[in-house]
Amino acid sequence: MSKMSIETLSNPAALRRHALNGPTMGSRWSAVFWAADDFDAAALGRSLQGAVDRVEQQMSTWRPDSDLERLNAAPIGAWVEIPHELSVVLAAALEIGRLSGGAFDIGVGDLVRAWGFGGGSRAPIAGLIASLAGRASFEPPKTLKLDLASRRARRLAPLRLDLSGIAKGFGVDELARKAQQSGLDSCLVGIDGEMRAMGLKPDGRPWAVAHEKPDPGERAILGVLELSGAAVATSGVYRHTVEVDGRSLSHTMDPRRGAPLENDLAAVTVLAETCMAADAWATALMVAGADHGLELASRLGLAALLVRADGRVLSTMP
Repeated sequence: MSKMSIETLSNPAALRRHALNGPTMGSRWSAVFWAADDFDAAALGRSLQGAVDRVEQQMSTWRPDSDLERLNAAPIGAWVEIPHELSVVLAAALEIGRLSGGAFDIGVGDLVRAWGFGGGSRAPIAGLIASLAGRASFEPPKTLKLDLASRRARRLAPLRLDLSGIAKGFGVDELARKAQQSGLDSCLVGIDGEMRAMGLKPDGRPWAVAHEKPDPGERAILGVLELSGAAVATSGVYRHTVEVDGRSLSHTMDPRRGAPLENDLAAVTVLAETCMAADAWATALMVAGADHGLELASRLGLAALLVRADGRVLSTMP
């Protein structure tokens, strides 16, 4: 979302730099690594594309035939068989929702669509917004029940599920998993700026990733993060927006207000072991706001950078 690879290392001896990329989830995936001349980069590229295609097929709200949309379309109370990957992401989403006190909420799909984001309209729909006043809150297991052993789920309330705050992160983890299966122990992979780094570069240095300044008018670097065996994700209110009565509104929903997020933060960046966790926690802390978000990150031991709307940076990083 808001990071750019700034790798400039020249070719080490006996290794060749590879940079692969392809389409996914309305964006691009990327992979950067060094390998011997006989390494089959084309085969890895096909494997990486297949991995993100599976994530999109399972978790997209833009595809009516996705596994997530099958669950959303099923009758209330009906069990729906779901793939393993989707069950993993749903379980993680519910746990992070619990730990964040509801700041991370995947039951906002109806709000996302009503305000002109996600699949469907690209502008707010006043009638639909009004109809959601007083909507039931997302309170699993009262509203969503998972049966992980049987890989099935059922909705217990008429709420649409939306995984946009965690699916890209999981997709990045799948890229890393496929890269590792191919024999790579050093690689930088990402989707739309959500990044995960494995190992060190050939010269022994960590991977360098730019931390973007949350300014909608320009692409500028706020700082540089060095990663090894870690992932990073950012949530912000400065890229994906809609205009309503002259106001720019964020794509991130505030489940407490039933409306786009408006608080004292411009962006939150989180470092974690997996990109799925970093992605979800960046959204959760963004919704929580500066004071509560900083307290929550400190209490849970999260490595986070919170950029306030006034430009001040709060950090729990050492």
